[in-house]
Amino acid sequence: MRTLYSILIITLVFISCGEKKETSLEDLVISGTLKELNAKKKEISKKLETITKDLETINQAISKKDTVKKLPLITTFTAKSEVFTHFLEVQGNVKTKQNILIYPEMPGVLQSIYVKEGQKVNKGQLLATIDDGGLSNQVAQLEATSQLAKTTYERQKRLWEQKIGSEIQFLQAKTNYEAQKNTLKQLKKQQAKASIIAPFTGVIDDVIKEPGTVIAPGQGSEIFRIVNLNNMYVEAEIPERYISSITKNKKVNVKFPVLGESVTSSIRQVGSFINPNNRSFKVEIPVSNKSGNVKPNLTAKLQINDYTNKSAILIPQSIISENSKGEQFVYIIKDKNHNNEAISEKLVIKTGKTQGNLIEVLENLPAGTEIIEEGARSVNNGQTVKVINK
Repeated sequence: MRTLYSILIITLVFISCGEKKETSLEDLVISGTLKELNAKKKEISKKLETITKDLETINQAISKKDTVKKLPLITTFTAKSEVFTHFLEVQGNVKTKQNILIYPEMPGVLQSIYVKEGQKVNKGQLLATIDDGGLSNQVAQLEATSQLAKTTYERQKRLWEQKIGSEIQFLQAKTNYEAQKNTLKQLKKQQAKASIIAPFTGVIDDVIKEPGTVIAPGQGSEIFRIVNLNNMYVEAEIPERYISSITKNKKVNVKFPVLGESVTSSIRQVGSFINPNNRSFKVEIPVSNKSGNVKPNLTAKLQINDYTNKSAILIPQSIISENSKGEQFVYIIKDKNHNNEAISEKLVIKTGKTQGNLIEVLENLPAGTEIIEEGARSVNNGQTVKVINK
């Protein structure tokens, strides 16, 4: 087109040069009469009309001889069937069922503490002792009297078996021994409460009281916090609309953003109760903690597999358009020739779940269809396009 305009300008120059020198256009505009100006206008219009016809003739000739068409350039990809695994993303908190405060079972003065914060302890290990208020002496005295009662009972039993002595003496010795034995058992049980032991294997997270503190059973008398970091799990709340798809043993990817770590697990337990306040139910996902870095109340991000399609068609969301009826559509190509020229065709589709930039196509797009990717939003239905896939 630029060449045609150049021809027009050159032609006008040649015409101007070939004419007899006349009053210049500038002088005519300044000093010419209305009649002279109209005459000049008519003269130039005739020349312009002739040149325009010549240009149209040249354009037609160029169009016939130009074999390179200016077609929209596009890229395509072929729809294929593949496994589509969709994940529901929610946030949860790390918890452990073995995270407790240890309280005293008897009143008294906290006598000794044998552990410190951060120390790992085993189940049954002695953590602290409470002044038993003389229970040890009572136990020692009762053990002596119990031993005497036992000896008396055994002698009376042998005599009675030999038919020596009365039955009442034997029964009195037996009753006295059993009473002493039961009393000693109860007293030892009470004495054992003066020793605070670890209820399970774990770590002493906090030592709350100091030796010499007067303590008693009840709220406010916590002595230790003990936590088991080996039996950890993540608890999360799931919206009720997923109750049929989030089930036990579903695969879960667990990420700990603060730690920069992730683990793979599965749902251990699904709650049977819907919280009426937020319409959700709880799930538990066990997590390993070999490094010991996973702590209670740590935030975790969960990706729970709630849907899998083994033969899904996936396409980028960016190539989908929507018409005035709310229908989603893409452009495909058909009738591609050996020059990679093809015809674009609008195809209305129905979509399903998304994952990242990909979306699942549920209807109207069979595997093997060649779909326009780059240039999808600049073509029209029925337009000839050129495929330039690498």
